[in-house]
Amino acid sequence: MSIRVFGSLAEVPGDFGPCALTIGNFDGVHAAHRRIMERAVAMARCEGWKAAVLTFDPHPKRVLAPERAPRLMTTVAERCRLIGVVGIEEMAVLPFTMDVARLSPEEFVERVLVGKLQARAVLVGENFRFGAKAAGDTWTLRELGRRFGFETIVMPPVLRRGRVVSSSEIRRLIGRGKVYEAGRMLERPHFVEGAVVHGHGIGGKQTVPTLNLETDSETPPANGVYVTRTTDLDGARRWRSITNIGVRPTFGGEGITIETFLIDPLDGETPARIRVEFLHRVRDERKFESPEALKAQIFRDVKQAQAWFRRTAGLPI
Repeated sequence: MSIRVFGSLAEVPGDFGPCALTIGNFDGVHAAHRRIMERAVAMARCEGWKAAVLTFDPHPKRVLAPERAPRLMTTVAERCRLIGVVGIEEMAVLPFTMDVARLSPEEFVERVLVGKLQARAVLVGENFRFGAKAAGDTWTLRELGRRFGFETIVMPPVLRRGRVVSSSEIRRLIGRGKVYEAGRMLERPHFVEGAVVHGHGIGGKQTVPTLNLETDSETPPANGVYVTRTTDLDGARRWRSITNIGVRPTFGGEGITIETFLIDPLDGETPARIRVEFLHRVRDERKFESPEALKAQIFRDVKQAQAWFRRTAGLPI
């Protein structure tokens, strides 16, 4: 489903609403985000409204407390694509500035939610805060909704194996290399995207040829070897793969690299841009006594990856 995206309130047209609106940063577009959006979509269809999202760029903490700003899992463009899949029809991206930060809860509701976005229902999570100094909470939103003519719906938390699904928890899991657990909360694999660049030529000559990924992602998983799935972003090709994140200690490398070995045949030109989805952690990165020893380990890793794909065949991963 196509989604209309507006990069500022000035771009929002008069036919944006009436809408069922949900508000947040939505980093990762995880299971809890999706439940709120699905409820907004269902309500909008029932009432003849539009299903809409209001998000912020940059993340408010990057303006208010840069030292505490999280490393984001998704760019605005990636969030837009993931949100569109849920069925949201419209997305307003509010550039977060100090002027926005100074809006009181009442000003934010009157000027933004009602005045520009024509919200008839506003759906948020239990920990939602808004307005200058985060003075507004869900109780405030309900009271303002009664005054300005919209319904407030507060959604309960979503749990996975007893843990509350949140962007911060998913980032923690990814940072520890627990990509399978993170995927449960995301309801999809965590991924990084970017351009394929030339490496040092060592793999093709001494071990195995790899696709070397250059990415702006702020949240690559912890260093190690992972079962992955690689997609050509400019074509329809997709491969089973295995990916190493690390410093190439066997070759005295410096700086983090992301190197992907395709298990399936390349069949054509090397892709210019790829997405690497992280499915399962195989092992830590470590230093080997020789390139030959590393090459032998890579083929053992490949066998593990092939076995993992066989075990999970037909499962939604």
